[in-house]
Amino acid sequence: MTTQQMLSRLRRGISEYQLIRDGDKIAVGVSGGKDSVTLLKLLAEYQKFSPEKFELIAITVDLKFNKKPTDFSPIKTLCNSLGVKYYIESTDIGEIVFDLRKESNPCALCSKMRKGALYSKVKELGFNKIAIGHHSDDLIDTFLLSLFYEGRLSTFAPKSYLSKSDITLIRPMIMVKESEVTAYSKNLPIVDSCCPANKQTKREYVKNVISDVAKEVKNVREMMFTALTHSERYNLFDKFDKQIDEI
Repeated sequence: MTTQQMLSRLRRGISEYQLIRDGDKIAVGVSGGKDSVTLLKLLAEYQKFSPEKFELIAITVDLKFNKKPTDFSPIKTLCNSLGVKYYIESTDIGEIVFDLRKESNPCALCSKMRKGALYSKVKELGFNKIAIGHHSDDLIDTFLLSLFYEGRLSTFAPKSYLSKSDITLIRPMIMVKESEVTAYSKNLPIVDSCCPANKQTKREYVKNVISDVAKEVKNVREMMFTALTHSERYNLFDKFDKQIDEI
């Protein structure tokens, strides 16, 4: 995938869901993984010709697994090359989740604490939006996680306003596939996760389930994405109840 091809998909998502406006101050949440680093690179490139004029910074929340700070110097070097200010927020989240709390299901608590640290830093810096690296596959995976483990038909939105923090979350790569991110990010600096639960999560299980289905239904992800993003294809019991009321 070329930068031009990736920017075309990024532009579609931003335009379709009106994710960026003039005067926005956008902080990219950068974990160091392929998704967030790709988003950082694409938004920095998009900023050069975007019809909307906006500020851009990058923030990493260092969870300090095993009580050691992570080496994010490759991300710092990338930010310098892109002309993007970079901030690292140091925390003890890794120690709290794994050593003190000894969570059997660490992802939920870790996610909550990581978001809290990120939101606080964004507010401190006076920024109004956070861009995170969720792509179209994440939309599908989140839907199945909610269905399997919560009994809900739910997933995230391309844009979400957090009233408590007065911050808007945006997901500019909503039109980008994970396979495209994987191919594109091969030329970008990636910082491997040191999380003890890495590759052992429920999200990873859901990905494997879809991969198994894809052996028989080759375009299963495309079909699921279409179902989730086109309201006219929605036909569940609440619509059935409405039809009865109208008879």
